[in-house]
Amino acid sequence: MTTRILLVEDDTRLAELTAEYLKKNDLEVSIEPRGDTAEARILAEQPDLVILDVMLPGKDGFEVCRGVRQQYRGVILMLTARDEDFDQILGLELGADDYIAKPVQPRVLLARIKALLRRVPAGAGEHAEPDHESMVFGQFRISQATRTASLNGDSIDLTTAEFDLLWLLASHAGNVLSRDDLLQQLRGIGFDGLDRSIDARISRLRKKLNDDPENPTRIKTVRGKGYLFSKHDWN
Repeated sequence: MTTRILLVEDDTRLAELTAEYLKKNDLEVSIEPRGDTAEARILAEQPDLVILDVMLPGKDGFEVCRGVRQQYRGVILMLTARDEDFDQILGLELGADDYIAKPVQPRVLLARIKALLRRVPAGAGEHAEPDHESMVFGQFRISQATRTASLNGDSIDLTTAEFDLLWLLASHAGNVLSRDDLLQQLRGIGFDGLDRSIDARISRLRKKLNDDPENPTRIKTVRGKGYLFSKHDWN
């Protein structure tokens, strides 16, 4: 099946050039120029991936991301013209799976899209065949086969990026993973000392796992080293 992408970008020329390049690489691309109409399209069409610009007429990309995240299960890649920590962290906190600063070369955008889509195996929904790739820690269960997680029997609502990070941490339970380790595995880049994407996702995961943000015991911070997923404290 062809991968369906919705490009939400108000710069008509840029949107057309980007869509043309992606189509030449076997991706199906639709363009939406306004934020206030993008939300309904995302929910109605459920594309595999949304490329979402921050600066949009009618409603900005952050508002759109917030508005669709609970009902849209695909991937959200945010574009920001400002390479600032605030934009990046806010986008991730609202549920974006990744971000990339404009201007961006089409081949770089394509590479990022392919990397994001590789995280989501075809058919990884309710009809996926079980492959027994799951882990259980007390009352916490996570399954790579269905890309789902639950705590005390209650399903945990996770974005694609949050699931990938949680699975990676759980796969190395009891061991410390540095930010560099995590970024290399998840995004194929090293830690530059400034990237806050991992910290933002850890914060969101702790909330969803009912982990005390002041004294976390389930995903622990090991000062100067990284993060550790506990094998215990899941009852």
